[in-house]
Amino acid sequence: MVFTTFFSSAIRLSATFLYGSTGEIIIEKSGHLNLGIPGVMSVGAAVGCLTVFKLLKAKIYSSALLILLPLLTAIVAGGLMGVLYSFLTVTLRANQNVTGLALTTFGVGLAGHFMNGIKAEAGIIAKASQFYAELFVIESDSWFVQIFLSHGILVYLAIIIAIVAQVILNRTRIGLHLRAVGESPATADAAGINVTGYKYVATIIGSAIAAMGGLFTIMDYMGGNWEYVLEGFGWLSIALVIFTLWRPALAIPGSIIFGGLYIASGYIGGITFAQIELIKLLPYVMTIVVLIATSILGSKKAQPPASLGVNYFREER
Repeated sequence: MVFTTFFSSAIRLSATFLYGSTGEIIIEKSGHLNLGIPGVMSVGAAVGCLTVFKLLKAKIYSSALLILLPLLTAIVAGGLMGVLYSFLTVTLRANQNVTGLALTTFGVGLAGHFMNGIKAEAGIIAKASQFYAELFVIESDSWFVQIFLSHGILVYLAIIIAIVAQVILNRTRIGLHLRAVGESPATADAAGINVTGYKYVATIIGSAIAAMGGLFTIMDYMGGNWEYVLEGFGWLSIALVIFTLWRPALAIPGSIIFGGLYIASGYIGGITFAQIELIKLLPYVMTIVVLIATSILGSKKAQPPASLGVNYFREER
């Protein structure tokens, strides 16, 4: 029983990291390091939750609308955050690290402001059980069913998005062009690839996917209860990008590992608060180990895009 509960919970939480890391991988493949992912996830969650709140206040209980409309508004909110980041770093060529950190501070604060506005009635959004209702209604005590087939639709959607991203990045011309932009924007530009366009689109799409992760976290994993957990989950999502060597397919098992490590303390009895916090640091420790190992081995396939974090100045081509 404990075994199935643990792995089921790990998979459920993993969707948060999978959305965030998949979105960040797409962005980083264009050569941009977006440290604003925690802020993007927070804004996506807040806007989506506010949409749920408005729908329920208007007595709209359609399962399709209660999932699709909040998801759509979260995607739009995330996309707009991506537009803001792109404008600052691609068009104005602002420092990517500073811009990303500013976006996180702005996003977390803005989301908190919006959600505090409905704090007295925030319990209403917890009634939108459609988000965490099991997609496969199977009456069985089988450990396989309990672990893999007992989740809401957004968990499986995260896996599908990661697989699609893997295929597009590695098996299509669009993915080839995007990777070329991330490796050497000057060479890609000389080859006729619209560098600015690819950077903008990748950042907007990646931010939209990350925002979906924010909405999932609050409406599914947290059961509709607003908690300030997304900033920490956002940083873990960025760490997962390194842990999985910039590969969306590897982010699927990687996110489950991170999810398991994060909740492990809840299944270990007789430990102190300090020990609980130390256990939650394990994903970061594992990321550092992977980073050191790949640096020592020097494998080109395990390295980030060559121009990651470096703004492209066409005049210097």
